[in-house]
Amino acid sequence: MSVFANLVERLAQLLEPFFHASAAAAAIVLFTAFVRLLVHPLSRAAARGQKARTELQPKIAELRKKHGKNPERLQRAVLDLHAEEKVSPLAGCMPGLFQLPAFFLLYHLFSNPTIGGEANALLSHELLAAPLGHRWADALADGGVFGAAGLVYVGLFALVAAVAVFNYRRTKRMMAANEAPVPVADGEQVPGMGAMRKVMPFMSFFTLITVAVVPLAAALYVVTSTTWSAVERAALYR
Repeated sequence: MSVFANLVERLAQLLEPFFHASAAAAAIVLFTAFVRLLVHPLSRAAARGQKARTELQPKIAELRKKHGKNPERLQRAVLDLHAEEKVSPLAGCMPGLFQLPAFFLLYHLFSNPTIGGEANALLSHELLAAPLGHRWADALADGGVFGAAGLVYVGLFALVAAVAVFNYRRTKRMMAANEAPVPVADGEQVPGMGAMRKVMPFMSFFTLITVAVVPLAAALYVVTSTTWSAVERAALYR
């Protein structure tokens, strides 16, 4: 972790003439953009996989009609169909999974008071008036919602909420456009499918909770990555 800390510190030093006290925050944004660029090929593959899975929906609906009373046989048939068409049902998860190490690195880096037995100098950096190692609870305790640090979080929450609303509307449109009938033989839907369809559009709003509870540095990574994802998905899934 000390190597990663040195990398962030060096990048912050390079950006200091432009961003001054918020140079480390700018370094985190650039680091996030670099990670997203590395993951972009996986995002493109996930978009192609989503298109292929959408094209399989009529065939899957037929399998549900045929094997609806035998869930195990239905599952095997669906997996065989994906294998036959060379479509991975898990492809959409890969971009998110590959970002987790970067998120946890930032989380631990800005949660530890010491690194390699020495004081963690990164904790002295700020985003405007909010220390990168603090959380929203610290901002509330130091000036309240509209204090100097609290206003930084108000801005982040507003950005996350705007992105979440954008994702909500886009997800609803995509689900409406790609929705296929999913009855089984007895006329009922696959258990849990209806609930999943209702919950999926709201998933982006859970980012607000993450931003509120993690250190500001990790929250900044989440906000930058979420905004990137919204723009990227709008382009790839148009």
